[in-house]
Amino acid sequence: MTIRPELIELLRTKRKKLTDNVSAEKLDALHAKGLLSARERLDALYVEGSFQEFGLHAAHNNTHFGMARKVLPADGVIAGSGYVGNMQVAAFSQDFSVVAGTLGKMQARKITRIMRHALKTGVPVVAFKDSGGARIQEGVDALSGYGDVFYANVLLSGVVPQIAVICGPCAGGAAYSPALMDFVIMTRHNAHMFLTGPEVIKAVTGRTTTMAEVGGAEMHATVSGNAHFIAEDDRHAIGLVKQLLSYLPANNTEDPPHHLEVDIDGTEDPEMHDCIPDSPSDPLDMYAVIRRLVDHGEMLEVHAGFARNTIVGFARICGVVVGIVANQPMVMAGALDLNAADKVARFVRMCNTFNVPLVTLVDVPGFLPGVEQERGGIIRHGAKMLSAYGSCTSPKITVILRKAYGGSYLAMCSQELGADMVFAWPTAEIAVMGAEAAVKILYRKELEAATDRPAKAAELAQEYRNEFASPYVSAANFYITDVIEPQDTRWMVALALRKTLDKRELRPPKKHGNIPM
Repeated sequence: MTIRPELIELLRTKRKKLTDNVSAEKLDALHAKGLLSARERLDALYVEGSFQEFGLHAAHNNTHFGMARKVLPADGVIAGSGYVGNMQVAAFSQDFSVVAGTLGKMQARKITRIMRHALKTGVPVVAFKDSGGARIQEGVDALSGYGDVFYANVLLSGVVPQIAVICGPCAGGAAYSPALMDFVIMTRHNAHMFLTGPEVIKAVTGRTTTMAEVGGAEMHATVSGNAHFIAEDDRHAIGLVKQLLSYLPANNTEDPPHHLEVDIDGTEDPEMHDCIPDSPSDPLDMYAVIRRLVDHGEMLEVHAGFARNTIVGFARICGVVVGIVANQPMVMAGALDLNAADKVARFVRMCNTFNVPLVTLVDVPGFLPGVEQERGGIIRHGAKMLSAYGSCTSPKITVILRKAYGGSYLAMCSQELGADMVFAWPTAEIAVMGAEAAVKILYRKELEAATDRPAKAAELAQEYRNEFASPYVSAANFYITDVIEPQDTRWMVALALRKTLDKRELRPPKKHGNIPM
């Protein structure tokens, strides 16, 4: 049977009308702002020719108020799947050129359909968010649509990676969907994410504010912690998506994309010794250590601008994908505070979800003291770290570089919290508290009787270090696996990772633990 030519022509006409909805002039205006159209974002993400669209012809219910006879191309969202490298990835891209990308029931159906496809096939989801929020004309149908999307986000959580790219506005209830995903990327100049904008805030509270203050990328990346990455423009954001995917498995039943063909290089690295400051009171720059530890000195840092007293990110060590967690003594002496605890706990849980081994680098003086910290719930926030590390069954390798005091020693993945191997440098100090503070408590009378108190305090502090805080004391009690030279850190960690990749650890059957939220 031959298909009538007019049917083919009708199909092509309809397809062109639905896909060519952005004029050349509008495209030029978008590009001038660092923006891409909704379809261009998917074209830039996928291998050319690999995208298959879901629901191009899906249309809204035109009985809604003011929507009769309106043609909304693709109902304001392009959904489908394609390949990023060799990995299939599902994605949807909201189209701001179609009624401001607002979400109605049909748009929600398209989004949840592609998400369920990702769930069934075990592939990541990438969401390009560029929407004015709920489609007012659809009333409760729009709210129902958001509920469907949120439920799908929760359903996929922990099964496949979910990455949100905020390219434009993400207003009101729409902001909860990216918050439920694993990673949020915001473009620096065009993205805004908020529940209530400046006008509403002024009307309700009388306070004048700006969009940047309540919803800008810089604010969310450094203050609220809602954004994990800032991209300069849409193309940079898509590059970050591809970098993230290069470290993650397609789903929670697979291992990350390790390069196990890479040999373990047993060469000593004397320059690692140069990372240690001459004085124990000087801060160590943890970035310098990380650059010497990971392959090619390259790490994709996550939450780089948030809680900068800790560092988290992805790297490879002799080919093995790892999640790096580290204190940063250059900021707040590396002490753990409310935000740092949240940052670390969330990253550890994400790594555990997708079978990413963890390498924890420790130089921590304790939890940050202060009234604000206590009233802010530092106990509850710190317990999140304990819960995250304690429930993590991925390989866990810990290296104690210098200080590891009190509860922060445990919170940074000690042996007691399930670390598979714990190494310590000879410079490590593991104790309930620092030597100077301990001496004031333990040797108060001796200090009071001393003719030269500073000299006596220094002598007693060194004695305390030798007797109680030395890494050899911990090694003698088998709390650490070995004391190693800094120059051997890279190959020792690499070897430990290879030996624990096949780790299998069963836990008591339960729905889930009750993490202290």
